[in-house]
Amino acid sequence: MVRGKVIAQGESREQAFRAARASRAKEVVEIRFMPMMPVTSPLIESVRAVLPQGVAVYLVGGVVRDAVLGHANHDLDFTCAHGMKTARKVADGLRAAYFPLDESFDTARVIIQNPNGSREILDFAGFRGDTLEEDLRGRDFCMNAIAMDLSDGSIIDPLGGVKDIREKRIRACSANALLHDPIRILRAIRQAAAFGFSIDPDTRALLRSAVPGLEHISPERMRDELFKMLAGPRPDAAIRALEMLGALPYILPELTALKGVEQSAPHVHDVWNHSLAVLRHLDGIIGLLSPRYDEVKTNADLMNGLLVMRLGRYRDQIGAHMSAKINMDRSARGLLFFAALYHDVNKPQSRSVDDDGRIRFLGHDEIGARSAVERGEELRLSNDELDRLHNIIRLHMRIHAQVSRMKAGEEPSARSIYRFFREAGDAGVDLILLSLADARATCDHTLTQDYWAVCLDVARILLEAWYERPAELVRPPVLINGDDLIDEFKMKPGREIGNILEAVRENQVAGKIASREEALAFAQDWLATISGSGLEL
Repeated sequence: MVRGKVIAQGESREQAFRAARASRAKEVVEIRFMPMMPVTSPLIESVRAVLPQGVAVYLVGGVVRDAVLGHANHDLDFTCAHGMKTARKVADGLRAAYFPLDESFDTARVIIQNPNGSREILDFAGFRGDTLEEDLRGRDFCMNAIAMDLSDGSIIDPLGGVKDIREKRIRACSANALLHDPIRILRAIRQAAAFGFSIDPDTRALLRSAVPGLEHISPERMRDELFKMLAGPRPDAAIRALEMLGALPYILPELTALKGVEQSAPHVHDVWNHSLAVLRHLDGIIGLLSPRYDEVKTNADLMNGLLVMRLGRYRDQIGAHMSAKINMDRSARGLLFFAALYHDVNKPQSRSVDDDGRIRFLGHDEIGARSAVERGEELRLSNDELDRLHNIIRLHMRIHAQVSRMKAGEEPSARSIYRFFREAGDAGVDLILLSLADARATCDHTLTQDYWAVCLDVARILLEAWYERPAELVRPPVLINGDDLIDEFKMKPGREIGNILEAVRENQVAGKIASREEALAFAQDWLATISGSGLEL
């Protein structure tokens, strides 16, 4: 300002000063900071209130970037001259728990337990370098190298990150940013997909040159970035970008063999492009069946309209299923997209051609499930995740078989529904969604309304059983147990007891057994048949 009038403006004090000098070179100017994007919350105010006098602390990372974007972000990362010491002061002032994270990097965590059982996590780190500016210049991308001074809310942006955000551009902070930590390759692609940004051409070249360094990244870090990518927007575009950069052999090497593997009709893509199309359609289907679906997308596409009309009543349940945690750090959504990416991973090895020229991939589901689990083990997935991953891929052809029978006029029977969920368990919903995405990706622009309607009918029948009729078709009430069989018929513990109990449950869902007495009579008949055959129990 000059004599009370605004004569220039900028996105930082430095930019405002340069703009003022350009127009009023000889005037005495006053620089006044007007908060452009204050990140405020009661929690930040609480931190500010307990900070030692004269200690400069800065909010950094995604929360500042997302404030510029207008997005909510509850991850609070702070940087200052002494990270662990400041974190200890804040923890004491807020009566919160203090956890040192890495003494060599001067980082610590403060965890606040709320009365409702939820937790707030605050991470503090010492400067990476001697000053805040050195710290920011050592970060990955300019849009993430913005800080907010807690004392007055002012923005420190030495690399023009705010401008990059507004121009939707991802730009490396330095020429060595990616060589220093190649995991940033995945982060750049993930954030480009998440925000709809483009990667600066020079940064794209840096990404490509840093790819060999991925060989030295730990499996855990690779997994975390990959699953964030798969759980986020446009996972197909992100995976394709990894392939174009030449990064797949270092991350998911099995997928490189899928390129160029042709498939017979009704497939319109080779196996690689089919796999990416499955990701794209799966993302769209889950979006349309989420609690916050896009009505414009629904009305713009006939197939989408049919999807919402037939299955829209399950959107709350599907939303809850996708956001559920199989592992504390990863949701069911990320695992489903990983399974979708790997569902045809064994097709190159199982490919055969009939005499009539038809291409087949016999057994690719069973063997592919094992290959996917091996990759999951390399990425250090939990046992629960590996079990679900195995089930999704091993069973992914089951619903297609149901669709074929439905086309011929045979609806899924109570027994077949029960058997499907008996094998699939909690992965049943994942399989339903994957089968729909697989059907759309198989036919893509050649998909007919009639075939899609049959796919949706099978999905509706299965979802109705799982969500609305579980006691009738999925988990019938227990009428007898193993102890009853041992007491009533003097059976010995063993596999035959399980076979009888399973047969009782199947007959329950088929409507042939409804009481304990009928279940015991069925068991007696079963045993008489075995006895008559001469088999030994």
